[in-house]
Amino acid sequence: MKSSRHLLLPAVSALALTIGAGLPLAAYAEAPAIASAQAEASKGRPWPQDASDLKADERLSFGRMDNGMRYVLMRNATPPGQISLRMHFNAGSLNESDDQQGLAHFTEHMLFNGTENIPENELLRILERLGLAFGADTNAATSFDETFYRLELPRGNNETVDASLRIMREQVSRALMDVDAINAERDVIVGEARTRDTPGLRALKAQIALLVPGQRVANRLPIGDLDIIRNAPAQRFIDFYRAYYRPERATFVAVGDFDVDQMEAKIKGAFSDWQNNAPDGPDPDLGVARAREPEAAIHVEPGTQSSVSLYRIRPYEERPDNLANRRENTLRSLGLAVLNRRLGEISRQDNPPFIGAGASSGAFFKSVDTGSISASFNPGGLQRALETIEQEQRRMIQFGPTEAELQREIAVIRTAMENAVAAADTQQTAALAGGIQSRVHNDIVPTSPADELAQFNAAVANLNVEEVKALTAKGLDGTGPLAMVTTPALIEGGEAAVVSILEASQKVEVQPPAAAAAADWPYTDFGTPTAPTATKTFEASGATLYTFPNNVRLVFKKTDYRKDQILVSVETGLGDLALPSDQFDPLSLASAVFTPGGVGKLTMDELNRVLAGRTYSAGMSVGNEEVSLSGTTRPQDLELQMQVLAAYFTDAAIRPARLEQLKAIYPQALEQTRATPGGAMALDGSVVLSGGDRRATQPTVEEVRALTADGIKQAYQESVANGPIDITVVGDVDAEAVVAAVGKTFGALPMRSALPEAPAEAKVRSLPTPRAEPYRFNHTGKPEQAAVTVYWAGTDSLGDRREARLVGLMAQVLELRVMEEIREKQALTYSPGVGATSSGTYPGYGYIAVSGDVDPSKIADFRAAVTKVVESFKSTPITEDELNRARAPMIERQRRSMANNNFWLGTLSTLQRYPEDEALNLNYIPVLEAFTPAEVQAAAEKYLRPERSWTFEAVRAPE
Repeated sequence: MKSSRHLLLPAVSALALTIGAGLPLAAYAEAPAIASAQAEASKGRPWPQDASDLKADERLSFGRMDNGMRYVLMRNATPPGQISLRMHFNAGSLNESDDQQGLAHFTEHMLFNGTENIPENELLRILERLGLAFGADTNAATSFDETFYRLELPRGNNETVDASLRIMREQVSRALMDVDAINAERDVIVGEARTRDTPGLRALKAQIALLVPGQRVANRLPIGDLDIIRNAPAQRFIDFYRAYYRPERATFVAVGDFDVDQMEAKIKGAFSDWQNNAPDGPDPDLGVARAREPEAAIHVEPGTQSSVSLYRIRPYEERPDNLANRRENTLRSLGLAVLNRRLGEISRQDNPPFIGAGASSGAFFKSVDTGSISASFNPGGLQRALETIEQEQRRMIQFGPTEAELQREIAVIRTAMENAVAAADTQQTAALAGGIQSRVHNDIVPTSPADELAQFNAAVANLNVEEVKALTAKGLDGTGPLAMVTTPALIEGGEAAVVSILEASQKVEVQPPAAAAAADWPYTDFGTPTAPTATKTFEASGATLYTFPNNVRLVFKKTDYRKDQILVSVETGLGDLALPSDQFDPLSLASAVFTPGGVGKLTMDELNRVLAGRTYSAGMSVGNEEVSLSGTTRPQDLELQMQVLAAYFTDAAIRPARLEQLKAIYPQALEQTRATPGGAMALDGSVVLSGGDRRATQPTVEEVRALTADGIKQAYQESVANGPIDITVVGDVDAEAVVAAVGKTFGALPMRSALPEAPAEAKVRSLPTPRAEPYRFNHTGKPEQAAVTVYWAGTDSLGDRREARLVGLMAQVLELRVMEEIREKQALTYSPGVGATSSGTYPGYGYIAVSGDVDPSKIADFRAAVTKVVESFKSTPITEDELNRARAPMIERQRRSMANNNFWLGTLSTLQRYPEDEALNLNYIPVLEAFTPAEVQAAAEKYLRPERSWTFEAVRAPE
C-alpha cells in the first residue's frame, strides 16, 4: 500500500569525485600493503598475518593448496542456509600490456561465455535453476589491480555448492575464449563503455591525469581502449587469461552456513589439481610520483557538479599492517574526522561557501600517496569554496584538533565499534564475504571486531593531542598543492585565476578554532506516559499490535537477525493522497531540509554534539499514503531514539539556511540529471508516465525558488496533524522496553484524530495513451548516447495481488528471452532491463517495461528486437525449465530478505491500517510456486499487446 518517492537529486552534501579517499573513519584511514607483487612467492602470496603482530579473527580458517591457491573460510548462519563465494585475483587493468588495454575487463565477460565442459548458454542457466539471479547473485568486477567473481548461493545443499564450485573452476581454468564469442561480445563491451561514459567519469579521468601524469594508472582505466576492444585478436585474450588467471594469484573466500571441514574438502576437490603452466604475467611498473610545484587544472564538463580539490602529493609508501601502523592510522583518522566535522558544520551555516566538503589521506592504487581536501559548490562560488577549504586545512595543520573535538570523535567511533562487536555473530553473510575479500585484496589482516575495538581503545588511551596534530598534518602534507576544478562552464581567467586565488588564500593568517557552546538534550518530557489499552497478536508474522489511549498504534516484532539492532518507523497522515494531482507537493523536497534542519531547540550540529556516542538516527520521507519518520538504534538507546523521533515529529525546525542552499543547488542538480539519457527520461518521462500527476514529478526551478521555510514547515505540520500515529519496531529488544519507550514519547502526546478520508480524485493516476509514435525526450549529454523504454499497460497490486505477482513473474521470464536476444545475440545494449510495476494505491495503475541504453542509430533496431522477442514470447510455449529459471531466483531472493529486519519493518508497517496485509505479505512464495507455464503464457498474451504499448526515447537535444 506504500510507495515512497525517490528524488532524482543528489544529496545536498554529496561531494564531487575525489581521489585518495580514506576508508571509513575508524582504525584504517589508510589501506596498508604488506609485500609487493614482485616479492610474491611462486606458490602464492603470504598471508599478511604471517608477517604481522596482529592476530587474524579466530572465526576464520585459512589454507593454501600445493598449487599456491589460497582460501579463507568462515561459518556464518545469517541468513540461515545461505553461502557467499568470492574468487579473487590480484590482477586487473594495470597488468595489461599497451595492446591489451580493456582486455582484463573483457576477459571477465568472456568467463561467462562458455568453458570446455559448459556451453555458453548453459552456464548461467545452471545457476538460475539453483535460484541465482544474473547480476544480483552472479556477478564479477574488474578494477585497476583486482578482478573478482561472486556467487550468492541461496542454499547450502550439496547440489548447489558442488555445481557452483564446478562452474567457478571451469571459468578460471577452462574458459574457451572462442573467436565467435569474442566477436559477439565486442559490441556489448562498447555498449557498456557508452553507458558508463558519464560526466562524472570524464571528470574522474581529468583528476587522474592531474595526479599521476606519466604513471601507468593514468591510462589504464578498466574499460580500456575502444579500438583495442573492437579489434584485438583472440590470442591477446588468451595471453592475458593464461598469464594472470593462475592459482598462485587466486584467493577463494567462502562464508556461510556450512561445515568448515566439509567446505574445505569441496574446495580442495574442485581446485587442488588446477595448474597453469604458462609463464606468470609480469607485475606492472607503476612508476614513481614526482615532486610537484603548485599547479591548477580545469575540467569543463556540462552536467557536472562544480567542485574543487586540493591535493598534496607524496611517493607511494608501502606500510605493513601491524599494531604500530594501525595506531598511527587511528590517530590520523581522528584528526581527519575532526576536520570533516568542521567542514560539515560550515556547510550548514547561513550562506555557506560550499555545499559539502571533505578531507582524506591515502594511497591511490599503490601509485601515489595523497592528502586531499575537496568541496562542491554552486556556480560562481569557486573563490569562497577554495579559500575556505585551503584555510581550514591549514588551520588543522597549524593548530590541530582540540581535546573536546577529539573526545567527541572518539565517542562516535567507539560506539560504532562497540555496535560491531555486539553484532559480530549476526552479520550478514554477503557483507562478511565482501569485507574479507577487500582485506585479502589490500593485504590487511582480517582481525575480529573485538580485537579492533581493543586496538582502538589502546590507541586513544592517554591521548596526546600534539601527536594527533602531527600525524594529521603528515597525512595532509606533500608537494604541490594541485588544484583540480571541475565546472559545467568556463572559468574566467582559467588556471591562472585558480592559482591566483590559491596563492592569495595562502597568505591569509588563520586563527585557532572557536570552542563550541555546551548544551543539554532538552527533549525528555512529552507529557504523561501511558500504557496500551488493547493488544492483538498477528500469529503468522509473530508481531503484536499495541493500541495506546491517544490513538497511537505500535506493531512490534522481536527478532535475532542482527544482535542489538532495532529499526523504527513512525507514520501518519495521508502522504500524497492529501493533495490533488495537479498540485506540486512542497514536502517532496522536505527530506533534503528536514533532518539537517534539526529541531526547535537544537540545530543539527548541536544535536550531534549533545548526543555524541549514542546510537540513533532520524530520516523523513513522504509516500503515497503516509508521512514517515525512521531511525536505527540499539537497546540501551531505544528511549533516546524515540525521543529524537518525537522531537522531530512535534518540533521540526525547517531552518532557512538549508532551504536556501537547496534552492541554489537545484538548477545545477537538474542539469546534472539531464546530462544522461536515463536522467532526461526520468525527468520528462515521469510527467507522461504518471498522466501529468504533479505529485509524481520533479518541481520546476521556479517552484523551488518560491518555497519558504515557513511554508514547508506549515505543510509538514498539516501533513502530520491528523490521523493515528502508527509505529513499527523490529529488532533485538524486549517488548516491555519498546512499549515503555513509546508510552513515554508518542504515547504521551495529545489524542490523535481518526484518519481523514482522501478525496476520491486523489486516488486517480492514469497511464500514458498507447501509441505507435514514441514519446521523445532530449538529454544534454554525448550525441552517441540514447535510451529506449518500451512499455505495456499492466495492473495494480490492490486486492489479493495474485494478478500483479503473475505479471511480475511473466516479466522475469521475458527478461530471460530479452537477455538472450537483445544482449547476447544482437548486442544492442550492455544491460537491458525488464520489470513490472504495480501500484498498491492507484487502481489500475501498473506497467511492464523493457529498457536499454543504445547507440542512437540502433533505436529502431532495439524496438524491432523487443517486438520480435515479445511476439515469440506470446507464441512460443514457455517450458517448465524456463519458468523455473525465472521463478527460482525470485523465491530465493524473498527467502533471503525474510531473514532481515528491513523486510519485516516494511512488511509490518502497514498492518495498523491494513491488517489483511499480513497474509498477503507472507503468501508471496506459495502464490509464486503455484503459477503454471500456461498461466504465464496467458498473461503475456493478455498484457503484451500493441494496443496496450507505448515507447519512450531519449536522445541528444538538437543543436
